[in-house]
Amino acid sequence: VQLQASGGGLVQAGGSLRLSCAVSGRISRINVMGWYRQAPGKERELVASASSGGSTNVADSVKGRFTIARDNAKNSVTLQMNSLQPEDTAVYYCRLGVTGRTYWGQGTLVTVSS
Repeated sequence: VQLQASGGGLVQAGGSLRLSCAVSGRISRINVMGWYRQAPGKERELVASASSGGSTNVADSVKGRFTIARDNAKNSVTLQMNSLQPEDTAVYYCRLGVTGRTYWGQGTLVTVSS
């Protein structure tokens, strides 16, 4: 199983970016896909996740600005990030969770300038 993330970059405060993550390989249909981020000197934290059953979980710090969506048929997940702020600067990681296993993508850097 491999996760390929894309879509990071440099954006000014108030701008938008869209991250995408595609999963290749055979995976259980019952899973959770999500995005985490890690800023310099900080621990990795959950940004948003979406289960195959349709439930979502979004961090309070990005609620109302970020939207997670998944395509079960394509085994992919996207993170639409609007109204980006400098504190959103981090490496964003795609994560796939299935029973007993966790898979991570390679990370994509998002830099928000003030």
